[in-house]
Amino acid sequence: MLSVEILGMRQNKDSLILGITGGIGSGKSTVSHILEELGAVVIDADSISRQVVMPGQRALEELLDAFGNDILDDWGQLQRKLLAEKVFNDKIRLQILNNIVHKYVAKRINDNVKEQLLIKTRVIVIDAPIPIKIGFLDLCDQVWTVTASVELRIERVMKRNGMTYEEAVSRIKSQILDEEYIKIANTVIYNNKDISCLKEEVKLQFINILGKYKYN
Repeated sequence: MLSVEILGMRQNKDSLILGITGGIGSGKSTVSHILEELGAVVIDADSISRQVVMPGQRALEELLDAFGNDILDDWGQLQRKLLAEKVFNDKIRLQILNNIVHKYVAKRINDNVKEQLLIKTRVIVIDAPIPIKIGFLDLCDQVWTVTASVELRIERVMKRNGMTYEEAVSRIKSQILDEEYIKIANTVIYNNKDISCLKEEVKLQFINILGKYKYN
C-alpha cells in the first residue's frame, strides 16, 4: 500500500515504483541490474544501509550507544562483519540493530523516491533484501520476489562470499523464509537457470507490468 505522502505526489501516475526483494543468493541484485539496463532507476537499500552508518551519521552514533565503541576499527569505520557476528545468534540484539538502521534507510529511500518522482522517472526500482513495511512496502506499486532452489543459493553464496557450506546454510536460515517473501509478491521470479534465461524472464515481466500501468 502506497504511503499517503507518495500518493499525494502521484495523482497523475507518471511513475511506477517496483520493489525487488529476495534472500541471499536468490539473484535479487542481478534482477535489479537487468531492470536498470532496461531503463529503470534503481534505489539500492544495501548501498544506503552502508551510507547511513558512515562516520558522523546519526545511525552510527545510535549503534555505538547500543553495542559499544569496539564495533569501530582504528579509523572510526563501522566493522560490519564484527557487528553481524555480535547479533547473529541473538534475536534481541538483532532487532535492536534492525530498528536503528532501518529507520534511517527507510527515510533515505523515501527521499530518493520523492526526488525521482519530481523528475518524473518512469520506473523506479527499490532493491531491498528485507521487505520492511515503512520504506519499501508502503512505497511500491508492485513487489517482485526473486527466489531459487536452496542448493543453488548455497552454491552462489559460497562462491560469492567465500563461505563454507555450513556458513552459507546458516546465513540463509537466519533470513526470512522463502514462503514469507513469496507471500508479499505480486510476481515471483524463479532464478534457477542461467543468466540469459533470467534476462528473458525479467524482460517479459517488465513488458507485462508496463502494459498494465498507464502513464500520462
